[in-house]
Amino acid sequence: MQGHDLPEQLTAFLARRERDFIGFRRDLHMHPELAFAEHRTTGRIAAYLREAGLTPKELPAGTGLICDIGSGGGPTVALRADIDALPLTDEKDVPYRSTVPGTAHACGHDVHTAVLLAAGVFLAQQDRAGALPGRVRLIFQPAEELPGGAVEVVNFGAMDGVDRVFALHCDPRLTVGRVGLRTGGITAACDQIAVRLSGPGGHTARPHLTADLVYALGKVVTELPAVLSRRIDPRAGFSLVWGRISAGSAPNVIPDDAVAEGTIRCLNDEAWHAAPDIVKGLVESVASDYGAEAEVTYKRGVPPTINEETSVDIMREAVGLALGPDAAAPTPQSLGGEDFAWYLEHVPGALARLGTHSPDWDGPMLDLHRGTFDVDERAIGVGTRVMVTTALTALDADGRARTREEAEEQALA
Repeated sequence: MQGHDLPEQLTAFLARRERDFIGFRRDLHMHPELAFAEHRTTGRIAAYLREAGLTPKELPAGTGLICDIGSGGGPTVALRADIDALPLTDEKDVPYRSTVPGTAHACGHDVHTAVLLAAGVFLAQQDRAGALPGRVRLIFQPAEELPGGAVEVVNFGAMDGVDRVFALHCDPRLTVGRVGLRTGGITAACDQIAVRLSGPGGHTARPHLTADLVYALGKVVTELPAVLSRRIDPRAGFSLVWGRISAGSAPNVIPDDAVAEGTIRCLNDEAWHAAPDIVKGLVESVASDYGAEAEVTYKRGVPPTINEETSVDIMREAVGLALGPDAAAPTPQSLGGEDFAWYLEHVPGALARLGTHSPDWDGPMLDLHRGTFDVDERAIGVGTRVMVTTALTALDADGRARTREEAEEQALA
């Protein structure tokens, strides 16, 4: 790392180029693309990286890419941004409003992309100057909102040889210039469950001669959350909430089919891994008491994002160096899902929250996943400083750790 020179170099770089990256963000905002359809977005990113002298590699499906900076000597740090938009209408009255009906960047992925692009251009300059003590892998990931993009990236080999991975996510609850950090769980697992009960059906006058599926489904819907609270550690924050129930077509007919669908959220990785077998077993147990056959479809979403302690410490040091000692802020764990968690199943890393709320804004909260969402664009420069400094701090720390390990091995030889 370049110590005290780095903040000044970043300041000079952003003075020259920050408006370019804000313009890039606005272009993406005007032309949002949904999961696994980010062809224009991918092309724009790739072209910009090539202009910076880099060699991006597109994923096989043609959306999303990775790009290495540096020769590969020393540690490798990955930085990730997601590039897809949401299927909702942009309701803002701004010059860069979405031009695509029913599609909008309402989760800040355009900001994440602009931040990572700026960080990549700066780090490429550092590499050409011989000031990059390792390799940085940029990951522009498709389909975070689906989700599924992170799995595609991992299958492409993007985590091969990586020592740590980092990411930022916009947070409208934090003022621009602040960065939210948390060791351990920062987002939750989010899965979907569908329970289908079946039986012979019959007349409501003779429930004892058939399987009363409506009653059985009612028991599943009410008893399952209660039983789970006794089968899973309450500290795991396990939550099952039903969103749809369907059964029957007439008041005097016991149906032969009944369905309940809901979501399962969990704050703990161990509980998340154990959940499918426990849930299926309990559903079958409750249903069998009423003579119903149960079919459980458990659809995995994402694991909880569990930030690794050393990686959070690296980010905290980097935030202090980049923004000052008061910039880091504690942040709570969210029940929302984030597929950055899949990277952390393979290597240590951390996700931080990037403040986007303008201190000059006195209107309602510009919250995520709403058509009114927008950011204070100064967050792009802030995020660039954080990502660059995090990458260099991590390369320096892991490089020193690797040197110590090699020295210890030689001493024991």
